[in-house]
Amino acid sequence: YLRRVLVSSGINAEYGETFQHYFKRINLSSRMGVFLVLWCVLVVAVHASKTKLPMEKKVYIRREHSLIRPYSSLSMETPMWDYSGSTIVSNNEIRLTPDRQSKNGRVWNTIPLMARNWELLLEFKVHGAGRTLYGDGFALWYTAEGQLKPGDIFGAKNGFKGLGIFFDTYSNHNGEHHHGHPYVSAVVFNGTQKYDHDTDGTHNELAGCQSSFRGQKHETVASIKYINNVLTVHMDARGKNKWTKCFEVKNVILPIGYHLGLSAQTGQLADNHDVLMMKTYEVDLVPGQTFNQEEALKLVPSAEGEPDRPRTPDKETSRTSSVLWTILYVLLAIIVLLCVIGVAIVVWQKKEETRRRKRFY
Repeated sequence: YLRRVLVSSGINAEYGETFQHYFKRINLSSRMGVFLVLWCVLVVAVHASKTKLPMEKKVYIRREHSLIRPYSSLSMETPMWDYSGSTIVSNNEIRLTPDRQSKNGRVWNTIPLMARNWELLLEFKVHGAGRTLYGDGFALWYTAEGQLKPGDIFGAKNGFKGLGIFFDTYSNHNGEHHHGHPYVSAVVFNGTQKYDHDTDGTHNELAGCQSSFRGQKHETVASIKYINNVLTVHMDARGKNKWTKCFEVKNVILPIGYHLGLSAQTGQLADNHDVLMMKTYEVDLVPGQTFNQEEALKLVPSAEGEPDRPRTPDKETSRTSSVLWTILYVLLAIIVLLCVIGVAIVVWQKKEETRRRKRFY
């Protein structure tokens, strides 16, 4: 009977015969106890096989939009990805920039992403010889262009059209920030805006968070989700397989058919910017969500996060003014000093002249 139950539950008949042979060697009471235990195990197994995970069969990996190890030099010739700049491909990583000054590198997916909802898992390391000074950072892109040209926005040109997720390791802003670095932020542009690099994009960003991903011995993983017009970023920067929510922005409009890309840049300061893995998943439509491919292709990128704020003079301007005032004060002090010296000389000369006259008389 037990053998029939095992076979009917999907267990191989050979295992059923093994269980039956084992049962013959133990007494009746032991058989009953073991039978009950096995029956409970079978019930739990059958129930588990019918229980779906929250995202089971709703998330599909898209390998044509993914970067999965091991890599090789042959990857430089793949039709799905374009590499440029200082990018170096090895078996275990894609190094966008080495730890050297004035470098920039890019890798761009040549196939447009047609998914309405998607999720990215990005595993990376940012490290180098610098302990207190390093830079500049790297970016994850979803843009209309098949590949952005070289530029000063983490190795890519300004005025892009689409989404940029920036992993910034150096503060270029001379004024006060409300956050420290490293810093993760998001920007959505429609092709007409410009990223304000001098202020680290604080006047453009939708949202952001501070994350200590630089200089860690372990890999950092970022999760970027775009589902039903909601952009969500989580970080695991501590290597403990535990997500920390970075930010969530609603009413983010992104078309389909844009291209994924990665870029990095170094300036006077430098770092290794290594991409270890990027997996792209297509996510099914959520209940109530509609999708028209033709309309989704024509959408204009926009977001209802923090609006573009007018640029205000940072401390560089005030610092210049203070330098000018300092120079003016120094000049005035020199003039006053010269006047004092002149007066002292005149007084001394008069005293000497008076003393000489007294001697003459």
